[in-house]
Amino acid sequence: MADVKTDAVVAAATGEGSAGAGSLWRDAWHELRRRVVFWFSMGVLLLAVAMALFPGLFASFGPNQNCDIRKFRQPPSDGAPFGYDIQGCDYWSQVVHGARASILIGIAVTVFALLISIILGMLAGYYGGWIDAVISRVADVFFGIPFVLGATVILIAFPGHGMWAMTLVLVMLGWTTMTRLMRAQVIAVREMDYVTAARMLGASDLRIMIKHILPNAVAPVVVLAMLNVGNVISGEATLDFLGVGLSYPDVSWGLQLNAARAYFAESPHLLIFPGLFLTATVLGFLLLGDVVRDALDPRLR
Repeated sequence: MADVKTDAVVAAATGEGSAGAGSLWRDAWHELRRRVVFWFSMGVLLLAVAMALFPGLFASFGPNQNCDIRKFRQPPSDGAPFGYDIQGCDYWSQVVHGARASILIGIAVTVFALLISIILGMLAGYYGGWIDAVISRVADVFFGIPFVLGATVILIAFPGHGMWAMTLVLVMLGWTTMTRLMRAQVIAVREMDYVTAARMLGASDLRIMIKHILPNAVAPVVVLAMLNVGNVISGEATLDFLGVGLSYPDVSWGLQLNAARAYFAESPHLLIFPGLFLTATVLGFLLLGDVVRDALDPRLR
């Protein structure tokens, strides 16, 4: 009860805090509803996510079904709009099922990295001192590792990796930028009047961080996370293309691009179709992040 009274006093005294954060998100939503780019990117991403979660709604066959080696690399035709792959399998079904690994890894990596970044950035920015020093130095170490080189070394060192191993590796290499941003936001917010008032009224550190700092500091980090999903998907596809990511029997757009590179001159459809789906998905996340950033920052409208 005392904490509730503290929040009420802080809100009445300052007119700021979590209520202002809620207003920011409401204003952003009103702005987003008027943006054509927002609805376009959401449409592309909803389609891609639906393909990843419910591939049976889009493809009549599994990823390795309806295969006939006699149809090896045949071009698109009436019965197969995307043609056939190097195993004579229906390529439309392959591309649809390839969405699952790429999108699930992209979203899972971003969610886990975002949670890590919020926790570590909050602790480093709020307490400072040795906690900030330790977290910042660890972040510097991981930030200095080149993404492709670091992921390649780790994945080669642990063969037999699957989707969860890929997710873990990409999380290890993908939390630093969001943590730095979260730390900077917390440092900027922790000296605000409503935070000072809550502290003087006896609110605990945990309640101040969750109730007053987090809602007012997390918006830029969420926007960066939206942009990061596209980067993770393209990074996962790059590792698959280089042959150090997922492997058979997994199916992904990166693996399809890897298999198609030797046949591009004779069978361009093997490279074009997964490339188009990969590009559209990554572009959808980037456009969504850009439009949300514009809506959350009135100076960019």
